[in-house]
Amino acid sequence: MATNTGNFDNPLILAIETSGRLGSVALAQGDKLLAKSHFSGPMRHSAEIFPAIVGLLNQFNKKPDQIEHVYISAGPGSFTGLRIAVTIAKTIALANNAKIVAVDTLDCIAANVSPQDNSQRLGVILDAKRGQFFIAVYDKPSHGSRATSDVNWHKILPDSLITAEEFLARFSDKPTALIGEGLVFYKDNFAHKNIRVLDEKFWNPSAANIHRLGWQLALQCQFADPLTLTPNYIRGPDAIVKQR
Repeated sequence: MATNTGNFDNPLILAIETSGRLGSVALAQGDKLLAKSHFSGPMRHSAEIFPAIVGLLNQFNKKPDQIEHVYISAGPGSFTGLRIAVTIAKTIALANNAKIVAVDTLDCIAANVSPQDNSQRLGVILDAKRGQFFIAVYDKPSHGSRATSDVNWHKILPDSLITAEEFLARFSDKPTALIGEGLVFYKDNFAHKNIRVLDEKFWNPSAANIHRLGWQLALQCQFADPLTLTPNYIRGPDAIVKQR
C-alpha cells in the first residue's frame, strides 16, 4: 500500500465489501456512516453492486462524481469479488481523482467481535480450498499497548495460508474464539477443548466495517496507488490458462 500525503475534510466515501459470499456497500461522510446496503443473497455482487451504489447516492442526492474516497475489502477472499471491488475503485479514482484505501478483509471480519469477548484470542477463518485456510489470529492487547487500527485486537498471525491442523498446533493452547466463512463447511476441523466457534452473525465482512477501518487508515494517509493496486490474493486462482 502506498502512502500519499494530503489534507481532506469530511469526504464523501464509498465503502465496498465483495470479498465474501454476502456483499454490501456503504456511503459515509467522513467518520459518519450515512447508510449501507446488503445484497439480496450470496454471490450477487456483479448483478447488484451498481444498483446498490446508485441507490445509496440517490438517497442522499449525491452524484458519482462527488465520491472522494473509495474504501475496499482488499482480500484475501473471493477472486472474482476482489477484482470487482478493485476495478470499481480504480475507475472512480481515475475519474474523480478520488483516494483509495485497501482494507484487510480478515481485519474487517475481526472487527465484528468486541475485545471484551471472554476469549483471550480470536481467529478468523476463510476457506482457501485444497484443505487450506486463510487465517489471521489476534490477541487482546496487553495493558498500555497500541491496538491494531480500531479493532482493539493485536494481530499476532498475519494473513496466512495454513491447514486446520497447523492452526491447532500453534493456537489451541488457550481459549480462542473462531469466526469466518471458512467455518460454514469446516467447523468440525477446528474442534478442540480450547476452541469456541462464535455465532454466525460474526462471520461475514461488511461494508460498514470497511468504512470504519478505512477511515482510520485514511487519517494516517495510508492510500493505495490506483495504478498499482492489486487484491491480496495470498494464493493464485485454481484456474490456470495453459500456455501454447
